[in-house]
Amino acid sequence: MEQSIISLKNVSYAYPHAAGDQRVALSDITLDIREGEFIGLVGANGSGKSTLVRMLNALLVPVSGEVRVDGLLTSDRANHNRIRETAGMVFQNPDSQIVATSVEDDIAFGLENLGLPVEEIERRITTAARRFGVAGLLEREPHWLSGGQKQRVVLAGVVALEPRVLILDEPTSMLDPCSRRRFHSLVEDLWRGGATIIYITQLMDELAFADRILALDAGRVVFDGRPRDIFSSDELLERISLEPPLAVRLARTLARRGCELSPVPLTLSQLAEEICG
Repeated sequence: MEQSIISLKNVSYAYPHAAGDQRVALSDITLDIREGEFIGLVGANGSGKSTLVRMLNALLVPVSGEVRVDGLLTSDRANHNRIRETAGMVFQNPDSQIVATSVEDDIAFGLENLGLPVEEIERRITTAARRFGVAGLLEREPHWLSGGQKQRVVLAGVVALEPRVLILDEPTSMLDPCSRRRFHSLVEDLWRGGATIIYITQLMDELAFADRILALDAGRVVFDGRPRDIFSSDELLERISLEPPLAVRLARTLARRGCELSPVPLTLSQLAEEICG
């Protein structure tokens, strides 16, 4: 993981305001994301997370500074199609990305826009549908599916485009716990298969195995480091209105009762191993 697939240099962004002034969303952000990394992006509501990830596939372009995706400047409109092929995005609400009247056509939509041969489109649809457990739903109307099924359809459609970067903006916030675990397992498999993952979430348990966590506060990066380091900083977590994973909270309770674990486990499976081992 040496090469940067995404690079931001002194990036700032402001939304226009009805009164004529501007609301600053991002301020002077510089960072690099290496190919194959799993990046967790966290912060309180309004911290700039969604604005930042929309910069990464040219849905927004900075008012100052530059964003490059695989070396391509997002400010150059001629690069947008190639950038969006490189960096696919899954939003919080799957209904916002469903565009067709059948699951098969929805998965095919982006592939057809790429102008791929029919045989290649069919191959990718079949592969993605099987991978994400929607092969039996291809003739169904997406809007009649459950939230978890819709999110898997959207993920299948994005992954069928074979992006090198997958950007997920709170994709499990509308899912039940069972669907959330299944979705996260699918994402983890994609990462272990070589994809670069950028994952926004308010649920710290979903980021225990991330390579890095980036924390935003008021449009600035206030933390860039290992999950263990941010989970152990109560001051920082309070500042960004988040709490550590359940395993960390349970380990702290055990420590107060005389059973201190070192290092502190980050997942429930690690906690169980420490206690039972």
